[in-house]
Amino acid sequence: MQKKSSLFVGLFLILLGILSLGGNLGMILSRQAPHSFFQLWPVIIIGMGLLFVMPPLFIPQNRGLGGLFIPGLPILVTGGILFAASISNQWSIWGTLWPLEVIGVALGLALAAIFIRVIWLVIPALIIGFVGLALQFTAMTGLWASWAILWTFVPLALGLAFLIIGIKERLSTLTIVGIGFCGFSGLAFAGLSVFPVALKFANLIAPTFVILMGAILIAVAFWKQDKSGEVKQTPSE
Repeated sequence: MQKKSSLFVGLFLILLGILSLGGNLGMILSRQAPHSFFQLWPVIIIGMGLLFVMPPLFIPQNRGLGGLFIPGLPILVTGGILFAASISNQWSIWGTLWPLEVIGVALGLALAAIFIRVIWLVIPALIIGFVGLALQFTAMTGLWASWAILWTFVPLALGLAFLIIGIKERLSTLTIVGIGFCGFSGLAFAGLSVFPVALKFANLIAPTFVILMGAILIAVAFWKQDKSGEVKQTPSE
């Protein structure tokens, strides 16, 4: 325990030191004023995030600590954005990067699902993650009207979550429901892409999206067939 504690504190200090050193070097190279040292204050927020994220990595046998990823990842993302904005003195980047907070929550849920081994956390992780990716796309491009078609990512995320859980837990009914959601998402995306509010390159994206959904469903079908084949090949005495 003492060895792990020493290793934890040591790596924590090294990471904070690297961040501070990188910030200082960046300010020196950009020839900013000496008082810019105070622009490193977001390192404190990053440190708080590391305090949440590092314990489950150092003590993986304590599964309950995996829940710390859920607050830890968003705090780390917040600290990272603040650090970049403070060093560059470009606070307007919040207008573009704020969806990373949503993606951070999704990553926290996904890591918690892996460490705690609660696969049902995959459902909110995928839904929030896909919504976060769509928000990041629209925040960077300004194509907010594209939500008329991007909402189809929500049933897609739900379908993929059901597929993952159904395959992992061998729940055929849930797998079929997941296939249905994925199929509906593909058809809805392709159908809505013909409207004027759709994405600029929707005529190319929609067929690609449908092909991807078909490939996923075929892969699921072959995977299930292989699994059943493995059972049948069990030698009998």
